[in-house]
Amino acid sequence: MKTLRITLEGKTYDVAVEVLGENAASAPVTGQPQVAAPAPAVGQPQGIAPTAPTAPTPAGAGSVLSPMAGQVMKIKVAVGTKVDVNQEVVVLEAMKMETPIYAPAPGIVQAINVKEGDAVAEGQVLLTIG
Repeated sequence: MKTLRITLEGKTYDVAVEVLGENAASAPVTGQPQVAAPAPAVGQPQGIAPTAPTAPTPAGAGSVLSPMAGQVMKIKVAVGTKVDVNQEVVVLEAMKMETPIYAPAPGIVQAINVKEGDAVAEGQVLLTIG
């Protein structure tokens, strides 16, 4: 059994992990556990270039892309809605988990390319903010 410390969205958890299998033997863990900074929520700016879109609509500067394949559960804005940076605009469902998608920049919703219930691919343009 190994004890690991995980930080997720600013909350720290101590987790006991059982190592399984023949090749599970490892050197003993020494020193203090390293705690990484929490990852930004899905859809928030991360300073990493997004994956090329797979949707027919080309991605532009104001495009909000799907970070994963899934199903659109809820669209929280309409065309013409003014949005702020990091405002929740879409909720996706993948592997029975709901994932909020946030506006990467402030602006006005110019187009919504999906509807509730649609299956989407990773990198697909969900909506455009101008």
